[in-house]
Amino acid sequence: MISRKVKNVQEALEGIQDGQTIMLGGFGLCGIPENSIAELVEKNITNLTCISNNAGVDDFGLGLLLQKRQIKKMISSYVGENAEFERQMLSGELDVELTPQGTLAEKCRAAQAGIPAFFTPAGFGTEVAEGKETREFNGKMHVMELAYKADFSIVKAWKGDEAGNLIFKGTARNFNACMAGAAKITIAEVEELVPAGTLNPNEIHIPGIMVNRIFQGEKFEKRIEQKTVRQK
Repeated sequence: MISRKVKNVQEALEGIQDGQTIMLGGFGLCGIPENSIAELVEKNITNLTCISNNAGVDDFGLGLLLQKRQIKKMISSYVGENAEFERQMLSGELDVELTPQGTLAEKCRAAQAGIPAFFTPAGFGTEVAEGKETREFNGKMHVMELAYKADFSIVKAWKGDEAGNLIFKGTARNFNACMAGAAKITIAEVEELVPAGTLNPNEIHIPGIMVNRIFQGEKFEKRIEQKTVRQK
């Protein structure tokens, strides 16, 4: 059994350099690779292109990289709750490529599956389709979208084993699952790392063949982006 375990986040992120393209899993603040993002901030890696559903909030998640101007381009589906993301986009400081959410997920999944391109009706007739090939299928126009090309994919899982098999919990499956294996190198940080053979094969969401490095995170804040409680 091949072990993909590395001892810490520093070893996991070896090889990431200025100017590279990185996929980062998670949905809002749910299931984001907190330890890896903090290490990218610490290493002061700059000029990054980040592919992520959104950019967290001002003082957490990818918002920390935006604060230090470490990101040159964001490829996302929406701005979300991040005021600094909005400010940099409107001022022209940050190159932003907004993509329909389903298209963004499929561009990741296509890269994961080795599919170079696909057709989708989403975005036809809008700015999203400008400069792209279009084709009619069954009487409906579609836009051709290219799969993403990334140097690293960083995902976060609830549990994983030393062979790289991953289990996600709840909404953390959004974008983490389709980004695993979608880049040249996939890094997984997990809340609990167990010996190979421990996980129930029927519960594994991503097989270890799609993961290159796996480590156990030291701490997870698991912040809530918008806390809503029921009236008593």
